[in-house]
Amino acid sequence: MKTNLHLTTLLLITAFVFASCEKDTFVEKVGVCPVVISNTPANGATGVPLNQVFTATFNEEMNPQTINSTSFTLMGAAPVAGTVTYSGTTATFTPSSPLTANTTYTARVSTLAKDLMGNALQADYTWTFSTGLTVSPMVITTDPISNATGVVLNKLVKATFSVPMNPLSITAQTYTLKQGTTPVAGTVSYSGSTATFTPTAALLPNTIYTATITIGAANVAGTTLANNYVWTFTTGTLNGPTVISTDPVNNATGVVVNKLITATFSVPMDALTITTTTFTVKQGTTSVAGTVTYSGSVATFTPAAPLLLNTVYTATITSGAKNVAGTALANDYIWSFTTEIALSPSVILTDPLNNATGVPVNKIIKATFSVPMDALTITATTFTVKQGTTSVAGTVTYSGSVATFTPAAPLLLNTVYTATITNGAKNVAGTALASNYVWTFTTETVLSPSVILTDPLNNATGVPLNKIITATFSVPMDALTITGTTFTVKQGTTSITGAVTYAGSTATFTPAAPLLTNMTYTATVTTGAKNVAGTPIASNYVWNFTTAIISSVVGVDLKTVGRFGIIAGVGVSNNAGFSEIHDMDVGIS
Repeated sequence: MKTNLHLTTLLLITAFVFASCEKDTFVEKVGVCPVVISNTPANGATGVPLNQVFTATFNEEMNPQTINSTSFTLMGAAPVAGTVTYSGTTATFTPSSPLTANTTYTARVSTLAKDLMGNALQADYTWTFSTGLTVSPMVITTDPISNATGVVLNKLVKATFSVPMNPLSITAQTYTLKQGTTPVAGTVSYSGSTATFTPTAALLPNTIYTATITIGAANVAGTTLANNYVWTFTTGTLNGPTVISTDPVNNATGVVVNKLITATFSVPMDALTITTTTFTVKQGTTSVAGTVTYSGSVATFTPAAPLLLNTVYTATITSGAKNVAGTALANDYIWSFTTEIALSPSVILTDPLNNATGVPVNKIIKATFSVPMDALTITATTFTVKQGTTSVAGTVTYSGSVATFTPAAPLLLNTVYTATITNGAKNVAGTALASNYVWTFTTETVLSPSVILTDPLNNATGVPLNKIITATFSVPMDALTITGTTFTVKQGTTSITGAVTYAGSTATFTPAAPLLTNMTYTATVTTGAKNVAGTPIASNYVWNFTTAIISSVVGVDLKTVGRFGIIAGVGVSNNAGFSEIHDMDVGIS
């Protein structure tokens, strides 16, 4: 009896130890039960996406070999195929294909899942959720639209979807174009949300075509169109292309002599047929030399030299010009125009250039004209700078043929500005610009250092021959970049020998010998000069100065007494004591 009692007690203790697990989420040991502490989607979730990935996170690390498609399953109307992976303390179930819309599913982690000590879940862990209602993708626009007429023969046929599609489902099988029952040969491509059918050859004129997107086209979640999408269109006739506009227009007057002459067509043309043979400009019977280019639907004739003032010109597009289908203009297209009586001024150079980038924020904006201008017409009204629609405050000056806009404050970093010279600007004869001149530029992203002061100043005159030349910067510079290479002085093209030093924010050039009298020198600080952050000056800084005029003294030829420092008939003395005379004789008699 005692033996049986002892055996029974031992069995009960053993059963208690191995059947009862502490729910300790930190310490792994025999007797600690693994449990699922979180899952996605949540239990009872609705509207779950059809491409949902499912996870179960445990309170401790599990034996990866026990986390598999047998211990982690998903069941809808039938078992769902998928792959199971495990990382950290999380098991992941990825369905092999999208779930079914509007369906309830049950996810289950079974007691086959065990921790590293072999402890199993004490009971299956399950949770349920429902998928959302599916919305089939739709074709929302087409080009050409359904029932369109007069469609060009080289048309690319396009369909745009309501959602991104699976490109692999947009093929020559799911996207077709037919003329009656005859398939049209072509290629199918997909980009963004748009499918494009490109016919291999031009379509037939005056013909009905039918385009179809089938239910084989699916979105990225695998949902297909609810029904085939079908639309039709009719191509245009074989009527020839036409010129729909010209610049200058027919009978225009006051046309600027540097005008580019253009003609715009009703349809895209065969660029090979737009040449100096099919597009000509004449002054009377004399052909104007020039080049012809074609882009988009526009042909451009660029004269080789400016046109003559106050002269009638005739431009012609001949019937040799053809569209991409090979159809020619029905007739030659001819128009005339007359050039200006007086030569209009023009802007020939800007600083900064149009579309320039990295422009310093302390930039002074300049425009150079083709001819001298009436300074009274170069004002803050005719020369403006804007940041978007906001005007930049500044002053406008004019000298020579250059207008200058000096901003009242530094420009903003990394910002686009637009400068405009309006046709209110006139030359000295009172002739205005033919049209507003507009250019844009973008400021630097990082503030560049700049030269803020020089000695001598730019264009200084009467500079001493022993002048030491200096340049002061806006910020401290990297002294290693201030050298005889980045700071130079020249007289014409001849470099001046000298030593370059840097202290504080000032670079100094000390010539090795006195400068020459009445000579112009050019000093340059190059973009090799950088601040301590490594940012170079935006552009070479150049300034000029002219040395003083030193008159030559014409002496008397003293013959043989020229070697004497002092020559006198009596003794010489002064109140300052003895004087020393070097390398010269003293003669007294």
